[in-house]
Amino acid sequence: MPTLYVVATPIGNLSDFSPRAAETLKTVGLIAAEDTRVTMKLCQVFDIHTPLTACHQHNEEGKAAVIAEKMLAEGIDAALTTDAGTPCVSDPGYALVRECLARGITVQPVPGCCAGVAALSVSGFDAREWAFYGFLPREKKALREKLLALRAGPPVAIVHESPFRVIELAESIAETLPEAVLSVSCDLTKLHELTLHGSPAEVLAALRDNPKAEKGEYCLVLDLHGVPAPQPDAAPADVSLEAQLVETMLKGADLRAAQTALTERGAKKNAVKAAALRLKKLLTEDETP
Repeated sequence: MPTLYVVATPIGNLSDFSPRAAETLKTVGLIAAEDTRVTMKLCQVFDIHTPLTACHQHNEEGKAAVIAEKMLAEGIDAALTTDAGTPCVSDPGYALVRECLARGITVQPVPGCCAGVAALSVSGFDAREWAFYGFLPREKKALREKLLALRAGPPVAIVHESPFRVIELAESIAETLPEAVLSVSCDLTKLHELTLHGSPAEVLAALRDNPKAEKGEYCLVLDLHGVPAPQPDAAPADVSLEAQLVETMLKGADLRAAQTALTERGAKKNAVKAAALRLKKLLTEDETP
């Protein structure tokens, strides 16, 4: 029975490529690469001449079954690689693993680099419980909601971010989770590797002061141990929606913002809209001489 090897590749420093990983790529019959051009450069450095085929996020749903069938038909082993780091961890590859397992093909890891784990290891945080979230939403409201949701998960969270959006993400963290502690790493294993530690405000200031902030890929590790847990925000069932709207408006919100707040707390949108209309009508009647 053929074997699929899930091979981790360097995230910057080629010296991190293990002898076992290099030997695996040399001896398999096929390499399924996220980007054949990137893997070809790695193969040239380590004198590897194995045929390559592309298997990336845009084609893996269809290509994975083809590769698995080829392995069975020709009785060959294959290796799965990503451009940098461990395949299937915020990178393509899971579809090929899934198709191989479904056909009884053995799947074995050839471990190595993983940017998120590397960043975690230098964070200084208690890493007995943590979660990896990959890239967070870009839209501001969705990002804020996701950051708030992190409080309900493990006390340490790892995320990835582009250098072009890392300052914006740090701003959102500083606004939404100011009590968190951050460890932000970029260019891991490379010549200009940098890790910043501190409060969200401190890290944000350091990023803003760094003229090279828009270079290199980022891993952010959030320590949420000191962040207050989410508290139920729903009003008692016997309090009318109109009363809840008024209560929210007394805190400084206008009617539209109060409607949004109630909807976000779980109230039905149509019911809130109807309550707002009734409240608006009532207020208008009160103003009539």
